[in-house]
Amino acid sequence: MTDSALNPGKPHLDPTLETEPTTPNDRLRDLYTRIIDAKAGFDVMVDKAEPEFRDVATSFRDMHTRHAEKLREMLHGYVDEDGSLMGTVNKAVVSLRAFFDEIDEDVMDQVRQGEKWVLESFREAEANCAAPHEAELIAMRAELENLLERTAHLD
Repeated sequence: MTDSALNPGKPHLDPTLETEPTTPNDRLRDLYTRIIDAKAGFDVMVDKAEPEFRDVATSFRDMHTRHAEKLREMLHGYVDEDGSLMGTVNKAVVSLRAFFDEIDEDVMDQVRQGEKWVLESFREAEANCAAPHEAELIAMRAELENLLERTAHLD
């Protein structure tokens, strides 16, 4: 019986073409990629931020740098250090905004939206990882949530 017969609402997927993460390490790699992509935007943001916002952008960038390094260690270096196309998009969006407008606390709504994707990846990785990594992932997610909370007054 095919997947389509078992799940009439879902199209049949060839398992050899499956792109969904299938192992805990796949989920860690996805999280790593999301963090690298977010960091790429903050790298540009730090350079282009108004002085009063630079510390906030630097805090996010530095946190993502630390988290990426921890994930790289968890994955024993088996990561794509360049991230994905989304990292390039993040850099372009920040650069374009800086060209037309100031990079200041007005970008926080976009920052929060982007960080929701990172938080979602943390939760996916936590739910599917081996016990030794779960506590580290929860601590990293809590650090991100704390930073978002500390910057909640910015808009």
